[in-house]
Amino acid sequence: MEEDPTTQELRVDQLRRELAERDNAEQAPTDDAAETHAKRADKNAYLRRRLEERAEAERKADRDES
Repeated sequence: MEEDPTTQELRVDQLRRELAERDNAEQAPTDDAAETHAKRADKNAYLRRRLEERAEAERKADRDES
């Protein structure tokens, strides 16, 4: 069985958010704003990695059930 579609959708959403925040950081008018956007991008990257771990756990559980 494939990973839960919801997990995949969440990963894609986090990637989109991360890329948008990185773009916002590059275009920010001040250093403070750039730092804020960079931190948000880092948080989204972290959440995306966690979702990747969850997807791997789901795949492993499916293999173990087989």
